[in-house]
Amino acid sequence: MITSELPVLQDSSNESGATDAVSLSMSMSEIEDPEAKGRKKRGRPGKQAQVSTKKPRRSPTDKTVSMSRGRGKANGVAQHNGDNADPVTLFEVVKVGKSAMQCVVDDWIESYKQDRDMALLDLINFFIQCSGCKGTVRIEMFRNMQNAEIIRKMTEEFDEDSGDYPLTMPGPMWKKFRYNFCEFIAVLIRQCQYSIIYDEYMMDTVISLLTGLSDSQVRAFRHTSTLAAMKLMTALVNVALNLSIHQDNTQRQYEAERNKIAGKRANEKLELLLQKRKELQENQDEIENMMNSIFKGIFVHRYRDAIAEIRAICIEEIGVWMKMYSDAFLNDSYLKYVGWTLHDRGASQVLKALQTFNNRELFPKLELFTNRFKDRIVSMIWIRSTSRCGGIRLVTLHFYSKGSEDALSNEDCENVYHLVYSAHRPVAVAAGEFLHRKLFSRHDPQAEEALAKRRGRSSPNGNLIRMLVLFFLESELHEHAAYLVDSLWESSQELLKDWECMTELLLEEPVQGEEVAGGIDTSFTIQRPGSSLMCRSTVSSPWAVCIVET
Repeated sequence: MITSELPVLQDSSNESGATDAVSLSMSMSEIEDPEAKGRKKRGRPGKQAQVSTKKPRRSPTDKTVSMSRGRGKANGVAQHNGDNADPVTLFEVVKVGKSAMQCVVDDWIESYKQDRDMALLDLINFFIQCSGCKGTVRIEMFRNMQNAEIIRKMTEEFDEDSGDYPLTMPGPMWKKFRYNFCEFIAVLIRQCQYSIIYDEYMMDTVISLLTGLSDSQVRAFRHTSTLAAMKLMTALVNVALNLSIHQDNTQRQYEAERNKIAGKRANEKLELLLQKRKELQENQDEIENMMNSIFKGIFVHRYRDAIAEIRAICIEEIGVWMKMYSDAFLNDSYLKYVGWTLHDRGASQVLKALQTFNNRELFPKLELFTNRFKDRIVSMIWIRSTSRCGGIRLVTLHFYSKGSEDALSNEDCENVYHLVYSAHRPVAVAAGEFLHRKLFSRHDPQAEEALAKRRGRSSPNGNLIRMLVLFFLESELHEHAAYLVDSLWESSQELLKDWECMTELLLEEPVQGEEVAGGIDTSFTIQRPGSSLMCRSTVSSPWAVCIVET
């Protein structure tokens, strides 16, 4: 059950951590504490693991990396070969963006295989420099300092006279840098997902660093590390999804082979499938462990950060996880964070939260969420901001997912109806979709077709058009018919273009107990609405239905 407690937006740099029990509903083992795991290094699924001489796993509170000198470095500091030399640090390579990101990552992986400490030093300084810090982590700092001390030392290297850092700097170059930064992280995980990611060293090092930076008082560190961590999490979610698919396929292959008759059953194949399934499960557990560390160590603190942009990053990415891997993330344990964000004072965060639910495939799993936050969702249609349209769409979602007219009260519905006449087209279109679903929710195609035959009509849309006419009359905004048509054009275009049915309604004789379209208090005609095109040049067809008084 989603709780009603609302978090306070604050800078939680010194928070002790969240106590929420975060679990992935993957029909697998619970996510464990990273410190409780001590499995051996595993290789790519289906292949025998190599003997490892790696150091034991470190917890987030331990030292982060080990440094050593390598090519292009002097005491752990990146060097240039000359005034016109190519950039040699990861930061410079990603900033310039001349090389394909996969090539950059592949080069880093090769250096990691040769000297993983040196490669991790490059990666550590990459995140430090991406934050705008002029300092460099050196080998002696790692040997003699804890992680928090290293970050404190880097904090002293910031330029206090300037508040700018790469993620906030204006201009196309820095906009491209942000894209390259995110792409680098995604490609890094994708290229490492079959080997290095499971060595219990690289990921522990990176997650520990990002967790420490995200807890810093320095905005640049918090912002950059949060973006990196959320993109890292997204990449891991994709890996987890692929592992889940491979597990399902392996299980089906195993069941198919086991069900064969004894003479045709291949015992060696069964053993191989069992071994592969076991390795996939172990890898899945490892990925879940990493995701849990990022979620509880970074997300639950930064989604309520004092900086609006940092909060928006978190909510945007959790929406990506829900869409990408709904079986694991589209549950109350994660939806509550999105629901709490609906109360955020920042429009961008609310908009990110609402965009999470644009995928209609998610609707069936959102009933509890929409019931819990219905009042807030409905109230958002009165907010004159970029989140207004999303609020209306979520109201439509609530009605659609319930499949009943009792899902929203009459007052809730009336608050949306009049917005079909809004001058802001996205709002009007969203309201039009709601009106379409509400107005025609009890439409019975078979009954409508039978009625049309009795009345001698060629189209079964007669009653639907009547209902639309009545709505238009009751709104008492007859001069704005073009607005109504345009708001319904995307959701009801087939109905609005049924010229033959409209003509039949205007020409038919009244039947006892009924009235024709022309007899409802006033008469109507159908015209080619040049006026509607003048009012709002958004109708995609040169013809539109416009119901006006004659």
